[in-house]
Amino acid sequence: MTRKFFGTDGIRGRANSAPMTAEIAMKVGMAAGLVFRRGEHRHRVVIGKDTRLSGYMIESALVAGLASVGVDVFLMGPMPTPSVAMLTRSLRADLGIMISASHNPYHDNGIKLFGPDGYKLSDEVEREIEALMDSDLSRDYAAPAALGRAKRVDGVQDRYIEFAKRTFPRHLRLDGLRVAVDCANGAAYKVAPAALWELGAEVVSIGVEPNGFNINEDCGSTAPEALCRKVHEVRADIGIALDGDADRVIIVDELGRVIDGDQLMAAIAESWSSSGRLAAGGIVATIMSNLGLERYLKDIGLTLERTPVGDRYVLEHMRTHGFNVGGEQSGHMILSDFATTGDGLVAALQILAVVAEQGRPVSEVCSRFDPLPQVLRNVRLNGGKPLDNAAVKKVIEDGKLRLGDQGRLVIRLSGTEPLIRVMGEGDDQHLVADVVGEIVSAIEHAA
Repeated sequence: MTRKFFGTDGIRGRANSAPMTAEIAMKVGMAAGLVFRRGEHRHRVVIGKDTRLSGYMIESALVAGLASVGVDVFLMGPMPTPSVAMLTRSLRADLGIMISASHNPYHDNGIKLFGPDGYKLSDEVEREIEALMDSDLSRDYAAPAALGRAKRVDGVQDRYIEFAKRTFPRHLRLDGLRVAVDCANGAAYKVAPAALWELGAEVVSIGVEPNGFNINEDCGSTAPEALCRKVHEVRADIGIALDGDADRVIIVDELGRVIDGDQLMAAIAESWSSSGRLAAGGIVATIMSNLGLERYLKDIGLTLERTPVGDRYVLEHMRTHGFNVGGEQSGHMILSDFATTGDGLVAALQILAVVAEQGRPVSEVCSRFDPLPQVLRNVRLNGGKPLDNAAVKKVIEDGKLRLGDQGRLVIRLSGTEPLIRVMGEGDDQHLVADVVGEIVSAIEHAA
C-alpha cells in the first residue's frame, strides 16, 4: 500500500509546500498524539529540531496539534536526532519527534517520529497515523481543561553530552589528539565539540555558526571538502564531519582523505570482534555498501547481511537477527549497544577509541580494504515509470550478465527525491562505467 505522506525516513519536503506545511504538521501532531495514547496518564511528547528557519513554523504547528488532543510537549530546541530518541526513553515520553531534513538544504524540512522505546515507527504505525490525518480529527479535540501544555526543557544538551561520553571506554582519553569537527551548521553545533573537549581532545570546530539558512551548505558529511582543508590547516589527527541532524558521520584522516561509512563499519566490526563485543558474527549494511567490504569481512571470518537502502531497514534486520553493528556507506552508523538509531558522534567516538587504544593513525585504523570501483548516477524523473519499460529491463539484465560474478548492479527509486539511482561496481572500472552509462541512457530515453 502506497503511503501518502511518509517516505523512507519520516515525512520530508520543501518548507511551506505540501507535505511540509503548518497545516499538515498540525495534523501529524494530532494524529500521532492520538495513536500513542497509552492509558489515563498525562501523555508527553519530546520535540527536537535542527537549525533550519522553517523549524520554528513546523515546531509551532506540531505543538498546536499535540496540545489540541491533550498531549504535553517538551521542547528541546536544536538537538541531534539520536538525542531525541534517547530523551524519549529517558523522560518516559510517549512519542519523540525530530524536525529535520537531515543532509538536505535549508529549504527542505522533515518530521521523524520515534516510539516510546526510542525506535523509529514501523510502516504499520505510520499508515495508522496517515489514516487518522485523512479523517475528521475534530471529534477527538480535548476538553478545555484537558488541553496540553508546552515548555522548554533545560539541561538536555548536558544529558546528551554525558550519554555520548559514556559510550567511550572509561580507561581511555583523547588527550594529545587534535580533532577537527564539522557540525554542518546543524543540530550538533554545541554538543559535539563539547563532548570531544570534555574527553580530553584539542578541538577545532567549523560549521558551528547556524543562521537558519546555512545548514549543510558547503559543509558537513555531504560536503567534506571544508573539513579536509581544515585538517590540513591545523594538522589535525582526525576530522569528524556530521550532517545536519548528526545521525551520520564521515571521517577525514590525518592526510586529508575522506573515509566513508563502509570503512568505519569494517574498523568497528574488527575491533569489536577482537574484544568479543560483536554480536551475531557480522554486521548489517545496505545494498549500496561496497563489495570490497563484504570480501574483507569474509576474509576475517565475519558476515555482511544486506538490506534495502534506509537506516530503518538496517535496524529492523539488526533487531530481528541479533546484530549490534550496522550502517550505510553514507555514514549512518547504528551501534545498538548504545543507541536505537544512527548516531554520528557516538560512531566517531568508537573510531577514536580504536585510535587511542592502538596508538595508530587514523589512516591505518580506517583503511581496512581497497574498495571496488563504484559508479553512481542519478536520473531525474519527470513522471512515468521507466523501470517498468521492457527495453529498460532488457538493458539492465544485459548489464548484470556482462558484470557476472565480478560486480553488482543496484537500480532503485530514491525515497527522498524524484530520482532513479543507478549504481554499479566491479573489478573492471571501465566495464562498470559502460554498463551504468547504457542503463542511464535507456532510462532517460524511456522517461
